[in-house]
Amino acid sequence: MPPAAADPAGSATVVLVDVANVVGSRPDGWWRDRAGATGRLLSRLATLPGTTTTGPDGAPLHVTALVAVVEGQARAVAGPVGVQLVRAAGSGDDALAETAAALADRDGELLVVTADRGLRARLPRTARLAGPRWLLDAVDRPTACG
Repeated sequence: MPPAAADPAGSATVVLVDVANVVGSRPDGWWRDRAGATGRLLSRLATLPGTTTTGPDGAPLHVTALVAVVEGQARAVAGPVGVQLVRAAGSGDDALAETAAALADRDGELLVVTADRGLRARLPRTARLAGPRWLLDAVDRPTACG
C-alpha cells in the first residue's frame, strides 16, 4: 500500500499522552487532588483534536486524535468529548506501551508525550516523542500554524 499523501496543513498525527507524567511535570499542587488535576488537564487537551499546531520539531502538526492514558486515582475521571481515555487497570506505563504498539500499526503518525525515559525505551521505533512542556505549550496555542 503506498504511503498516504502529505497533509498540506501538517502531518496527520494521533497524540498519545502519559497523563500522570504530564500532570506531575509542574509542581502546582496536583498531589493534593490527582483526579481534579487530571480532569483539568483533560479539559485542556480536548481543544487539540482537529487543530493544527506547531509540532515538537517546529513543523506544522495536524492532531487527528488525542488518546490519554490515566491511572490510579485518576481512572475514575470523566473523559471530555474529543479525548479517548485508556484507563490503566494496573501500570500506566504498561497500558501506554500497549496502546502505542496498537496505534503504531495504523496509518498516520503517532506522537507520544512523556518524559519517562524508561517508558520511551518501550515504545515502537516509529513513534515520535515529545515532552510535557511541548504539550502544555501546544494547548495554549493549538491553532498557531493553522
